Amino acid sequence: MIVSMASSPPPASIIVPVFEEAPNVKALAERVANAMSESGHTAELIFVDDDSQDGIDRVVDALDVDLTVRLIVRRGERGLSGAVLRGFREAAHDRFVVMDGDLQHPPELISSLLDALDQDDTDFVSATRYVANATVAARWPWYRRIMSRVATRLAQPLAPLSDPMSGFFALHRHTWEQADTLDPIGYKIALELYVKGKCQRPKEVPIQFGTRSEGKSKLGMGTQVKYLRHLYLLYRYRFPTRTLMAAFVVTILSAAALLALFRPLFERSPL
Repeated sequence: MIVSMASSPPPASIIVPVFEEAPNVKALAERVANAMSESGHTAELIFVDDDSQDGIDRVVDALDVDLTVRLIVRRGERGLSGAVLRGFREAAHDRFVVMDGDLQHPPELISSLLDALDQDDTDFVSATRYVANATVAARWPWYRRIMSRVATRLAQPLAPLSDPMSGFFALHRHTWEQADTLDPIGYKIALELYVKGKCQRPKEVPIQFGTRSEGKSKLGMGTQVKYLRHLYLLYRYRFPTRTLMAAFVVTILSAAALLALFRPLFERSPL
């Protein structure tokens, strides 16, 4: 009699770009370790820090978790997208998960992202705030919700996802390796990878999106302006025709006006 035994899923590399997030590192690592243990997945956890000098090295050294944890410190470089790409280059495994370091992305969802990535030749999995069973923390300000919706609408012609702005996503190493030259501006590396990686078979997983417990948000007006510039470059890459670009410029100007309207609120937002 032949007994069939289910094989364990392949390991994953979880990349977490951080800047001044030392207060969140211990809780994040512990939750990731627990989530991996309970789901049967194995993974390494890679923090990529932009030289915060906030004691993150001491926090990582003191961790006592059943998980391989590495800290990479980039000096002379800044930016979430560049940190993610550095994490890819340093990763030991062929399945990547990217998430924020502020605990707004629940580590307990990592296994669901990986399970979805292993189904039906899926090439990209995104955690979404905008489908059934997804939730957004009540403390998330109304104007941030509006701006998120506007930014999402602007990006959807590039990526047919309900939440193309998500920073919590999974992909295979070969999707990154086969992508055209990556030149991300700002913080929406997922959109860059989806478009230039020529993804065709995405899946989405609902997320219970929280608010940060420690530290302060890095989302300011400068970041929003970079996002608009990034969109322009991706539209030019994806739709290289003057008619479409003209329509996009009009849309961008409208979005810029909206950003200017909400600027005072962003400048004093603690989230």
